[in-house]
Amino acid sequence: MRVISGTAKGRPLKAVPGISTRPTSDKVKEAVFSMIGPYFDGGIVLDLFAGTGALGIEALSRGAEQAIFVDRERIAVETVKTNLAACRFADRAEVYRNDAMKAAKLLGKRGLKFDYVFLDPPYKFAALDNLMPELAGLGLLRAGAVIVAEHDASRMLPEQLGPLNLFRRSEYGDTAVSLFEYDAEETDQT
Repeated sequence: MRVISGTAKGRPLKAVPGISTRPTSDKVKEAVFSMIGPYFDGGIVLDLFAGTGALGIEALSRGAEQAIFVDRERIAVETVKTNLAACRFADRAEVYRNDAMKAAKLLGKRGLKFDYVFLDPPYKFAALDNLMPELAGLGLLRAGAVIVAEHDASRMLPEQLGPLNLFRRSEYGDTAVSLFEYDAEETDQT
């Protein structure tokens, strides 16, 4: 695993020890950033279910201003911190050990708004359909924000989840990536 492009291009990333974390492959990561970027002029990123932190770190390398990483596993949080330090991004990042929904509520209380949200939960995580509109409901998304959801290819996410509209879905073997855009006007009308 490595950073694919940007200021930290080529830097190796440590994997989370054990088998509980499924890191995003370089092929899928490159495809994701080709679809949403490939480079950014600032913006704030939320990497929930961070694992190694590879998606948020890739966004920082490609020009995102700041990233917040959340994972409930202690070993994953330590791995993210190690990878951020190796890429020299620790000063542009916050890392928290918490449950995704609890973390989202706390971030909402801080008034943070994100341009990009990366969701790469364990494939058995069933609440993805509920979590995404909840992020909008908590006020965590800027108008036009993009949520990137990585999930099992056998699972089809709805085309609309509240104010979030599916605009692209791609499959890579047993992995699917669904991209949703936040429609702030739709939230204002409800």
